[in-house]
Amino acid sequence: MIRVFDPRAQLAPVQSAKSLQSNKDSRILWTKDDLLLTTGFDTMRSREARLWDSRKLTSSLGSVSLGTSSGTLIPLFDEDTGLLLLAGMGNTGIDCFEVSSSEPFLSQVSHCLTDTSTKGVALVPKLALDVMSCEVVRVLQLTDSCILPISYQVPRKNSGHEFHDDLYPDTVGTTPAMSAEEWWKGGNKQVERISLHPDKRPKQKAAPAKQTPAKKEVASGGSKEDQARDCSTSSSPLSTPSSSAAPSRSPSSTSGLSSGFVPSPSPSQTAKAFQNLMGPTSKFRHIQGTVMHRDTHITNIRGLNLTTPGECDGFCVNRQRVAVPLAISGGQIAVFERSQPGKLPDTALPTIQNSVNVADFAWDPFDTHRLAVAGDDAKIRVWQVPEGGLKETLTEPKIIMQGHTEKIYSITFHPLASGLLVSSSYDLTVRLWNLETGKQVKVLDGHQDQVFGMAWSPDGKLLATVCKDGKVRIYDPRKSTSPVQEGPGPEGHRGARVVWVCDGKYLLVSGFDSRSERGLYLYSASSLSSGAVSSVPVNVSPSTLIPYYDPDTSVVILTGKGDTRVYIYEIVPEDPYFIECSSFNSPEPHKGLAFLPKTECNVRDVEVAVGLMLTKTTIEPVAFKVPRVKKEFFQDDVYSDTAVWWEPALTGSAWLSGSNDQHKKISLKPKDMTPVSEAPKEAPVRKYLPSSVYLEEKTDEQKKDELLNAMVAKLGNMDDPLPQESYEGVDEDEWDD
Repeated sequence: MIRVFDPRAQLAPVQSAKSLQSNKDSRILWTKDDLLLTTGFDTMRSREARLWDSRKLTSSLGSVSLGTSSGTLIPLFDEDTGLLLLAGMGNTGIDCFEVSSSEPFLSQVSHCLTDTSTKGVALVPKLALDVMSCEVVRVLQLTDSCILPISYQVPRKNSGHEFHDDLYPDTVGTTPAMSAEEWWKGGNKQVERISLHPDKRPKQKAAPAKQTPAKKEVASGGSKEDQARDCSTSSSPLSTPSSSAAPSRSPSSTSGLSSGFVPSPSPSQTAKAFQNLMGPTSKFRHIQGTVMHRDTHITNIRGLNLTTPGECDGFCVNRQRVAVPLAISGGQIAVFERSQPGKLPDTALPTIQNSVNVADFAWDPFDTHRLAVAGDDAKIRVWQVPEGGLKETLTEPKIIMQGHTEKIYSITFHPLASGLLVSSSYDLTVRLWNLETGKQVKVLDGHQDQVFGMAWSPDGKLLATVCKDGKVRIYDPRKSTSPVQEGPGPEGHRGARVVWVCDGKYLLVSGFDSRSERGLYLYSASSLSSGAVSSVPVNVSPSTLIPYYDPDTSVVILTGKGDTRVYIYEIVPEDPYFIECSSFNSPEPHKGLAFLPKTECNVRDVEVAVGLMLTKTTIEPVAFKVPRVKKEFFQDDVYSDTAVWWEPALTGSAWLSGSNDQHKKISLKPKDMTPVSEAPKEAPVRKYLPSSVYLEEKTDEQKKDELLNAMVAKLGNMDDPLPQESYEGVDEDEWDD
């Protein structure tokens, strides 16, 4: 709904009309000649901008559609030129239109393609423009890491030498026309307009010298050609160069002493300044993801279920086998042996039949034969896969556990204690189960909406949850059924996941913001109520990012179902918290990515993680490697002792009675490899001769001898026989008469 008010005359609107746009993320602004512009989404969720006559809001004058995207459309209008700029949040482009009070009302001038996605935009005041270069509009684009200027210039023959009056009408000045009290009493004075001509601008009083800050170039280093790039434009007299990808740093951007001399920094200051300039680095920043040889793939998978709930990872793996849901009635799950890769037969395979749709499923971390499956009927079925894999279809589970009153969201095994499982449900409860007895032992409450994700702490004492009600909670199940901590979570309601990082000191949550943009949020586990200590936006996509965290390297690997890109970050317990590493791109959208134990990594090839990638018809191993030069040595700076998490630290009954324990740890170093920290120090190899060789002055006799020696070496020894002397002739009687 569009409403126009006269606040001094009456409280009721003087004009109102239905905007024909969705109420979500709409914007409105005045343009020229009493025309209003609104931006939003149409009924098909396509972004659009509409122009209205404020005196007659019965129908819009015109509209433009800018394609489908979830980012809010931000309008900027320059009343002097009549140019309208439309920038989409999270997108890499700015559209420029000319607004007219007659047909066609909105006509496109150009489309500027930016290097990075937009987080915000703003117009630079007219007095800051370079009018001698025919710059008519300048926009500041906010990105993830910097602010970039984007300049709009009109190409003119005498650009740079002549002021063009037709481009620059007098603009609104900076002195207010009246006070607020005068306006409220009915005053209608207008702000005085001033000329943009360099010689006619009003002179501003200079500030005292002691209050004048040192001049800093925020985003203008180098030449104008370096600052601007050509953007794709339509056939228009308005050119649209965009700024360079990052602001440059020049000597003028540093302020020194009043004398103009800067004291020389110490080496420690230099190193610190360089680190501040470049930012922290990670030893994993060049990590490489590689799909392994085709001989290791499982292919020809048929009837894969591509519609598993968002809380489900899509499939699950352990050291020996892979469980994959099938789109066959009865909630069937196929189980493939990792030791038997290759093409699957075209005939039907033996499966696990659950008789109801599968909501989530997980392997027991301490028993590679036990699979727990949550169904739509609020029951949890525990299956036992026979040694060697499925030979026939299983129809009778070993255990059926029932306690939830509505459909189950997800299930998660305890990381330390055997036989313990936790589940979340539409009944807004989280329940703890003992598989040895088949009974529930705890019921956790406090959630007001759907539970998106759950995660046990590394020490197995606490359980973290992230909920659709916008809260992150921590429970101590053995002490209380209510949360011991609670804090604000991601604002978006599409989905989320949670995982403990940095030795259990922080919680990492992947979710959505209010604009449905995917992001990562880091919370201190000791103060959830304070909110996220840091966050990083990722991109706009409908699928939830599923995190895999490696506690040995503090590297988190994330991707969503249906994505082609796998994101990798190193998490550190201090600013900047997130250090982005190289990403991995798959050739086609994958349906899931699950990881194997650390012992599956080939340390001789510096693999730090090995996962299985599920596609429409295949399961493909992917190795994530750190490039190193001395691969013949064991990289002990990369491989710390790893926990034996495939063996229980204690029984479920012991944990429930209050006992605590930790996994034992083992080294990944092969016996025949030497740690790189103990590698012998090699003397540096000189690639070039020392400068003394080239700078040494030689006498004329030395030069003459060198020349003669070179000539003799080329001609050979004069005492050596000639080649033809070794040839044999023919006998006299062999000559023809």
